[in-house]
Amino acid sequence: MTEPVAASDFIRDIVRRDNEQGVYGGRVQTRFPPEPNGYLHIGHAKAIVVDFGIADDFGGVCNLRLDDTNPDTEETEYVDSIVADIEWLGYTPKSVLHASDYFEQLYAWAEYLVEQGKAYVDDSDIETISAQRGGFGKPGVESEYRGRSVEENLDLLRRMRAGEFPDGSRVLRAKIDMQHENMQLRDPVMYRIRHADHHRTGDTWDIYPTYDWAHGQSDAIEGVTHSICTLEFDTHRALYDWYLEQLPLPSDQPKQIEFARLEFTHTVTSKRRLKTLVDTGVVDGWDDPRMPTLRALRRRGYPAAAIRTFCRDIGTTRTNSRQSIEALESYVRRELNATAQRRMAVLKPLKLVLTNWPEGQVEHFEVANNPENPADGVREVAFSGELWIEADDFAEVPPPKFFRLSPGREVRLRGAYLVTATDVVKDASGAIVQVNASYDPASRGGNAPDGRKVKSTMHWVSAAHAVPGTVALYDRLFSAAVPGERTGEPLDDLNPASRELLTECRLEAALADTEPGAVVQFERLGYFAHDAGQPLLFHRTVGLRDEWAAIQKRQASGGR
Repeated sequence: MTEPVAASDFIRDIVRRDNEQGVYGGRVQTRFPPEPNGYLHIGHAKAIVVDFGIADDFGGVCNLRLDDTNPDTEETEYVDSIVADIEWLGYTPKSVLHASDYFEQLYAWAEYLVEQGKAYVDDSDIETISAQRGGFGKPGVESEYRGRSVEENLDLLRRMRAGEFPDGSRVLRAKIDMQHENMQLRDPVMYRIRHADHHRTGDTWDIYPTYDWAHGQSDAIEGVTHSICTLEFDTHRALYDWYLEQLPLPSDQPKQIEFARLEFTHTVTSKRRLKTLVDTGVVDGWDDPRMPTLRALRRRGYPAAAIRTFCRDIGTTRTNSRQSIEALESYVRRELNATAQRRMAVLKPLKLVLTNWPEGQVEHFEVANNPENPADGVREVAFSGELWIEADDFAEVPPPKFFRLSPGREVRLRGAYLVTATDVVKDASGAIVQVNASYDPASRGGNAPDGRKVKSTMHWVSAAHAVPGTVALYDRLFSAAVPGERTGEPLDDLNPASRELLTECRLEAALADTEPGAVVQFERLGYFAHDAGQPLLFHRTVGLRDEWAAIQKRQASGGR
């Protein structure tokens, strides 16, 4: 897809300079390389927008490459979901590739490094290897197996591949520098033994490459020019370059560039912790609308266009920061305000009876589908003498500054009539179950001929014409702005009241015809997405109030 060209940033400056200097012959090729061990989340959206956006800006191509080098955690389910989520976000890869496509070439290059004396088989266990690497300011210790001959290393590596040795008994390591200040260069592991079936290669392999060994070489095989990674791979760049510099590459050596990943308040994007939420039943699945996964946001009603625009507008930097979730919600609200049809829905219904309404009479009113877009036209809404209103819109004893319905007070029913509450009906417990009111027949359309004004306009649905529905209201999944900041464990900050399910809602009849997945505005209440799998279940996408604008206003006024 073609997007507006993003403002210049340091990555685009690098690519532009490379093109001006003739590096890669002016060719630009990027890739989005997720590991298929979970569902894509909102943090991945930033990487997708950067990878595809840069390729598009410079007339290049971007591939999707599944970095599937760990058979223990990867599944075809995740592969399929990644492909679908990228398409939903609005991008089409030039090709869909897999690191496992290159297992034979990676292994051949591993033997090449062994033959060059730059890799060796180590019999040490992982705990010993970790301890011998030392630490910052602490020298590394060379393995006792580091001096093995080329012949012995080749023999052992080939037997590792043949499946002769048990899991964890040996690894292949690069021979670089155990005293290097960059810990990534202290003889990193290239292959480990795993007697596990791979979701694509089955039982063909008994050894699997590490991410660092597969990453740069996969880039080189594909012809990637600019390998864009998140900032945590900054220290890996020297190893990325070292591997590539040792090998007879089929094309120019790719260039790794790192940028800050996207994090939000009240959210975690660790796949491990997200999987824990799913596995322990804290959420209903990867698409639970409280989750930060792309398919959960889609189910909740977040427009892909809003996510793309947000990711472009915040820019690409090398400084980690945490974005306010309200900032993203403001983009969602802005997009939906322009595109969402308006409907009326009562979430916590209270019966309103118009005592002077002619018995059996039904009228219809024309109401705009979207005042922001006249081309969306109008719809007819039925009105009768028995209505549903929000329970919160009535107070028998109104508090100060309560301008909605109360005994003796007149209000406007949206697009219909002015009504005045007269009395209430209560059940045996004293709870109000019905409000009686009179309507002014001369105020049809919501305005009185004598010009009198009212201070409140309320939404409603006709009781005889309403359809029952269920509405899910969502709060933050994590109560703390920075989950885990207090205890070190983000899951300690889970919000036990992150979802409220309302099962007695009464909805305007037109909502029964809402397309699955479509988002509508419930007037006065917010934006709601019709569930794709359960008819008349609506998820609140975002409220009408722009929390981010309020925050900015407070900040501009010095925090008052």
